[in-house]
Amino acid sequence: MRIAHVSDCYAPRTGGIESQVRALAERQQASGDDVRVITATRSSDPRDADRVGGLVVHRVVARVPFDLPVHPRTRREVGAVLDADPVDIVHVHAGVVSPFAWGAVRAARDRGVPVLVTVHSVWGPLAAPAFSVSDALARWHAWGVTMSAVSDLAAARVQAAVPRLGEVLVLPNGVDPAEWNVPRLARPRGSLRLVTVMRLAPRKRTIPLLRMIGLVRTGLRGSVDVTASVVGGGPMLDRARTYATAHDLGQAVTFTGRLDRAGVRDILGRSDVYIQPSVRESFGLAALEARTSGLPVVVHSDSGSTQFIHDRVEGLVAPDDAGMVGAVIRLAHDPVLLDAITAHNRSTPPAETWPHVLEAVQAAYVRAGAAPTQR
Repeated sequence: MRIAHVSDCYAPRTGGIESQVRALAERQQASGDDVRVITATRSSDPRDADRVGGLVVHRVVARVPFDLPVHPRTRREVGAVLDADPVDIVHVHAGVVSPFAWGAVRAARDRGVPVLVTVHSVWGPLAAPAFSVSDALARWHAWGVTMSAVSDLAAARVQAAVPRLGEVLVLPNGVDPAEWNVPRLARPRGSLRLVTVMRLAPRKRTIPLLRMIGLVRTGLRGSVDVTASVVGGGPMLDRARTYATAHDLGQAVTFTGRLDRAGVRDILGRSDVYIQPSVRESFGLAALEARTSGLPVVVHSDSGSTQFIHDRVEGLVAPDDAGMVGAVIRLAHDPVLLDAITAHNRSTPPAETWPHVLEAVQAAYVRAGAAPTQR
């Protein structure tokens, strides 16, 4: 097929949506599809202006404050790109606030091009009414798009916000198990090594994570020495370091900053349990990668990561922060359970591998009305 992926943000910006869009597009192209990306993100390097890796990139950019990924005439400009470079399907990737992506939907529908929208965020209590009002005014449920989201949780929120959309498909993010088959460093006796990989931002609940680590250390004091590696950068990094020092966690918690994939793999191989503190997590790709590497994962029950983390199978699922503290303490006191979950995760690939994801995406394209290009 001739496929256009539309995303407000793309390389050189980095993040969960950008990474997944690029990974999906590259694998589709490797399988024989004709793929390009349309984005409102400006390139910082002229060499990447129209190509990133092997992918063609159309940058629909405007001079706006802070280089925000928006364009005042998205519908017209994206329409011009589609006229010059026709496709069989437009795959739009949206978050909660994605003005460029939604404008591109209109441009595609103006031209009768089938559209699949994948929502990569959880529509919370503020977003859902806004989309409901927007639909009432613009009737975008009648635009003829096929809707999807990256997890059951995210799909249910979209469905609840705009019931007239019809069925919302689930198209999870993908992972390559071979990339996360990391060598493991044996756990020292009397210790437990925690790890998390995330952007250090308020939405990811950085300070609550440190608070939980402190409570785990208090609960296990005298029996198990608990340390933690916090991988990632972001606006909360300095505050997190200050909090750790003030609460006697300075020696127990290591802030690595942002690491490349090899660095993340190394940290995962030297850890015992992955903890994901965020609640409004639509999927949790870092948690999936940790699970694929073999680590048991501790998550909130209202996180989209429960798509692939089931209680006592791939990790432990807790209803709140206190429950997460208890779950980590339980794993520290129950090495049989810890080893059993680790063995399962190392020997059993998740369902969200790229071959399965590509098959599901292809089926969604056909459902949206796209047909393979005749060659």
